[in-house]
Amino acid sequence: MLLEQLVNEIPILASHGNLQTAVAALTCDSRQVTVGTLFFALPGAKADGHGYIQQAVSAGAAAVVLEDATCAPEQTPWIQVKSGRQVMALMAARFYGQPTNHLPLIGITGTNGKTTTSYLIEGILDAAKLSAAVLGTISYRFGNTCIEASHTTPESTELQGIFRQLADAGAKAFVMEVSSHALEQHRVDGSAFNVGVFTNLTRDHLDYHGSMEAYRDAKLRLFSELLKPDNSKPVRRAVINADDPAAQEFIQAATCPVIRYGITTGHCEVTARELSSSVDGISGLLVMPDGCLPFHSRLVGSYNLSNILAAAATGVALEITPEVIVAGIEQQKSVPGRLERVDNNAGVTCLVDYAHTGDALENVLGTLKKLATNRIITVFGCGGDRDNGKRPIMGKIAADYSDLAIVTSDNPRTENPAVILSQIREGIIPLAVHEYTTDALGSGFFDKGFVVVENRREAIRLAVSLAQPGDILLLAGKGHEDYQIIGTTKHHFDDREEAISAFREQT
Repeated sequence: MLLEQLVNEIPILASHGNLQTAVAALTCDSRQVTVGTLFFALPGAKADGHGYIQQAVSAGAAAVVLEDATCAPEQTPWIQVKSGRQVMALMAARFYGQPTNHLPLIGITGTNGKTTTSYLIEGILDAAKLSAAVLGTISYRFGNTCIEASHTTPESTELQGIFRQLADAGAKAFVMEVSSHALEQHRVDGSAFNVGVFTNLTRDHLDYHGSMEAYRDAKLRLFSELLKPDNSKPVRRAVINADDPAAQEFIQAATCPVIRYGITTGHCEVTARELSSSVDGISGLLVMPDGCLPFHSRLVGSYNLSNILAAAATGVALEITPEVIVAGIEQQKSVPGRLERVDNNAGVTCLVDYAHTGDALENVLGTLKKLATNRIITVFGCGGDRDNGKRPIMGKIAADYSDLAIVTSDNPRTENPAVILSQIREGIIPLAVHEYTTDALGSGFFDKGFVVVENRREAIRLAVSLAQPGDILLLAGKGHEDYQIIGTTKHHFDDREEAISAFREQT
């Protein structure tokens, strides 16, 4: 594609050189530049892309998009813009042929529930004969095509390329998790959404956003800016969780009609009645504008009921019939790393879950507490180089809901694991529960309490050795992840594999 075609109708401040230059690829990483690449020099938190312009030119960049013209190259065409990230997203969509203009695109944002909701929506679309590609925390996938997820929402140049690849593979719709980082950084600008879904807003990513207000405002962009009806998608819908305290702010921000879902709030277009819940799942009556139908899901817990309603409301937004919506929900049996069961012969209900925020952990443990017939043992930790304010909060929640909380590492990254564990412990100590040592636990535990075990593999083995028939063992924080980041090195580590191995050792 010619540079001139890419910049058509794009707001630019200045340009220099031949706009008839052919562009073969796009990137904002100077290390990926080859001959014919259009390089975007973006200012960043750790490095400024303007400092890598010469490296990109030396590698064969066809042209450069920049914000600071004082860094412009002399012999290479360049374009100056106000927001490099936003322009990069718009150009990337154009470069890959606007793949989302021609297929339904559903974007899901919120602190928790995005992945489970995406799987449920995928089931509904599949039941409606709209085989969907899903882009999320776990992977970017469709049929036999599966791309490892680099981020929940990838950089715009990668994202649009993935859309094109999955559309060419035969996808008839797209379902994607939209992170607050992606919205803040304009990664999804240029994507034509049909439906935006808001699940909930609780504390997370404050290490990046700085405040809950900034975190909320980033998510609001999906509804206030990216769902405006236009020629590409004249009919758009916002699906909002009316039970969430922030719901009204999202409803007011929406620039398209809103479909509300919820249980505790009245006047919702999608809700549920006559509910029953057990370790085998959730049953009830799904209430939608075009009908009420009984449903059963293998998913467990009130927060998963909220995810089910979010998916059903999305089906309503896409004008899918109630019968098909229910069929799609019921065919989704499980979600990787979301209360995923680990089979064993010890009579223990062992569950692996991605819960890595206070709200998510409380949702999971609150649900398990209601369903428990015996003790609850929880293994959990908090990630390094992330919001440290949630550490004591999560410690308190884990110790409060569990009979034994085992505090351990969870991707300590470049932080000292002992410091992280100490900060978690600060939230537990005021509860005055018993603090065990690993030696004392050799004969089991009798009082409600906690223990600190830095090594996660050892923590899981300890938990398995202590679990008795009828107990619930929750391994929280990593879910589907198959790695542990220590320092800057990623090591293979999978909670599910570790639990299976530990149970085998007990037999």
